[in-house]
Amino acid sequence: MRIACAQILSGTDPAANLELVADYTERAAGQGAQLVVFPEAAMCRFGVPLGPVAEPLDGPWATGVREIADRAGVTVIAGMFTPADDGRVRNTLLATGPGIDSHYHKVHLYDAFGFTESRTVAPGFDPVVIDVEGVGVGLSTCYDIRFPALYTELADRGAQLIAVCASWGAGPGKLRQWELLACARALDSTSYVAAVGQADPGTAGPATSSGAPTGVGHSLVASPWGEAVASAEAAPQLLVCDIDLDVVTTARRTLAVLSNRADFVQVGKAESRG
Repeated sequence: MRIACAQILSGTDPAANLELVADYTERAAGQGAQLVVFPEAAMCRFGVPLGPVAEPLDGPWATGVREIADRAGVTVIAGMFTPADDGRVRNTLLATGPGIDSHYHKVHLYDAFGFTESRTVAPGFDPVVIDVEGVGVGLSTCYDIRFPALYTELADRGAQLIAVCASWGAGPGKLRQWELLACARALDSTSYVAAVGQADPGTAGPATSSGAPTGVGHSLVASPWGEAVASAEAAPQLLVCDIDLDVVTTARRTLAVLSNRADFVQVGKAESRG
């Protein structure tokens, strides 16, 4: 399966960002990619009020992404913001393409490193796996990557490849954590992980001083063995990579962590009886 990691640098204008989605999707399709993964906040970068930006899943921005995917004949995963019922927004991944129209609301909100995402963003609750030409693709967003149980759950639900769409916050040690976490989640789930982040704004000029997580670049694809098989630098880049799904089968047979997991509820019951 050929996939593309579209490491873009989103601005604050959704219409301009939609043009980026169109450009990178067309280029990826031209190189034979079946799946194009964009970062979190592809619709609009963090650091500005998100309420006025948010649109429903049948709104113009999502409709534009669907039209782009249809024209190119590929599946596109892209981060956007949708309205929540309580006045906040949801941090949403739209997944659309041939026979696919799905979405995932970010479950784990980034209340860490001095940023409080839950103040303006409502959480989702449901893991999502889509089918891309017979391949199970799990969806996850940024801070989710720090929670291994989500990735094993996605694998249990049929994911062989898991997309992590991020706008990773900069800071001491953060880039190393990003790379380590992507490889660790691939090992946990014995799946490929396509970790796609926003490019580093500093590569295009002075970065925003809002303190918001606006990206560090360095998207990567990790194999089920926890190895980075493709990686980007900090600047905007289209990273195209072939993945071999037979490697997932071999890894799960050889390193059977999914089937070897203990059921701690049952273990506790056995110990109480013993």
